[in-house]
Amino acid sequence: MTDLLQDLAPQALELSRAYCHALTRRAAKNFYYGLMLMPEPKRSAMYALYAYMRLVDDIADEPDGRTVPERVADLEAWRVKTHAALDGAVPDGEALWPAFAQMASQFNMPRKIFDDMIEGQAQDLHPLTFATFKDVHDYCYRVASVVGLASIYVWGFTGGHATEALAIDRGIAFQLTNVLRDLAEDTGRGRCYLPADDLERFGVTTADLQSRTGGQPFLDLMNFQIARAREYYASSAALESFVPPDSRPTLIAMTQIYRSLLEKIARHPERVLHQRVRLGNFTKLGIAWHAMRSAKRRGSKA
Repeated sequence: MTDLLQDLAPQALELSRAYCHALTRRAAKNFYYGLMLMPEPKRSAMYALYAYMRLVDDIADEPDGRTVPERVADLEAWRVKTHAALDGAVPDGEALWPAFAQMASQFNMPRKIFDDMIEGQAQDLHPLTFATFKDVHDYCYRVASVVGLASIYVWGFTGGHATEALAIDRGIAFQLTNVLRDLAEDTGRGRCYLPADDLERFGVTTADLQSRTGGQPFLDLMNFQIARAREYYASSAALESFVPPDSRPTLIAMTQIYRSLLEKIARHPERVLHQRVRLGNFTKLGIAWHAMRSAKRRGSKA
């Protein structure tokens, strides 16, 4: 790979970074409140990573009238551009690529992360059903755990493959939270991210979800899924210990935001049938502030 830090035109790189920051601030919602705690150059790298994820997600999901074959072709074109950027040949004509290419070069991003990310978006192009939790887990890895892996490469980490496994589990926890939060929206679009064997076990059908039918079977199903997500938060609890102090506030804040969403769902599980559960901006800012304070206290005791 060429030395992108030297070869990229400073003006193009500055404009690209500004574009990624603006996109992240506008669209990231939960992520932005954690990312703004990062020091530079990690903060700009995370904006570039988020912008990349958002744009490839839009190829699969943006309601712009494109057909499935057109989206498949666009994802393949995106893969080609991604590989070019990773190889040091920055694609022309789109604001994302200079900042993305610098991020990937500066932090030695493995190509497989982005290939898996694109594969996850390709999977979203077809009506989704999952027979077992293993199927759900594999999907969550492609759309969320790869983000966790990319993030720890930006942040820096110790512990090798064991830490990567923790990041994978944290990504699973985040995506399982998303699945429960977005249940009504997803089933309304013909997508069900809950395992078919769990639905059968608790006596809930996809038709029940589409008609937004609550009741005890639904509550039992939701409580089971909530417990499973909590297990992944617990299994990845050591992750913060393996990232450097300057990155911990972001990880702590993002985790607390998603964990708080899960616990808000747990208090009234049937709410997800009728609305998207959210945290207010003041709540998220408070979480970010407490995460920063918590990380500083931990650092002072080290």
